[in-house]
Amino acid sequence: MRYLITGASGMLGRDLQAVLAGREVTALSRAELDVTDRDAVRNAVSGHDIVFNASAYTKVDDAESHEDAAYAVNALGTENLAVAARAAGAKLVTISTDYVFKGDASAPYAEDAARDPLNAYGRTKAAGEELAISAHPEGTYIVRTAWLYGEHGPNFAKTMLRLAATHETVTVVDDQRGQPTWTADLAEQLLRLADSSAASGVYHGTASGETTWFGFAREVFERAGLDPARVQPTTSAEFVRPAARPAYSVLGHEAWRAAGLPMMRDWREALAEAFDRKAFDDNPAGDR
Repeated sequence: MRYLITGASGMLGRDLQAVLAGREVTALSRAELDVTDRDAVRNAVSGHDIVFNASAYTKVDDAESHEDAAYAVNALGTENLAVAARAAGAKLVTISTDYVFKGDASAPYAEDAARDPLNAYGRTKAAGEELAISAHPEGTYIVRTAWLYGEHGPNFAKTMLRLAATHETVTVVDDQRGQPTWTADLAEQLLRLADSSAASGVYHGTASGETTWFGFAREVFERAGLDPARVQPTTSAEFVRPAARPAYSVLGHEAWRAAGLPMMRDWREALAEAFDRKAFDDNPAGDR
């Protein structure tokens, strides 16, 4: 099997490269492959059996004033990859987001729940899902994820550890719920899906369990050997940003069961392993 990774220099892209070590892989950064260039995408995909699309416009707040730029990458770029994958007879495994939902649910969102994004970023990712499935219905795998953290690149866990080194206390919102997801776990799950005979469609690539950002921050502090009481709760109203955030981002995992594949493990277990593997050692307050 020949694998292509787009967005290969990002946090998830680098973990995908790690889990694919020893296999025939082409890893292209955003600078090396502009997914908005259909001809370049067609040439890059040709000769591959599986395409992992980790390329995305992820600046959520900036997308509010640059929606066209976000749409070009998240929607049209994803469609380009789907068209090219179909022509090459390849599977496309493309990463989407919890932001395709409004976030006003009280139970985990099912894979077939209606898309209803509340910000520009979510609209562009929802459009990307629809365009990809339309272009390559038998070979497109949409994997929605959320609350990602990992060894490579900035993320919430690293931010908490950095703040811990300079602040006695930190305040974190306690009214947004989701599933902290380690990119190393997600990369393994994506490969498991791609190598399986599972049906195409939508899957939710998030850790099991749920918490708030406040709960996540306290767990980070505790795993780092810091006093979790230093993390203080607040509300989203105190942190107004250009793009509205979903209050409830918990995703259901029924599609994995239907495909005969295991769900991802509990977020606390994954975070513990991240610390055991020294994933945050470049942070001054990290686990020593």
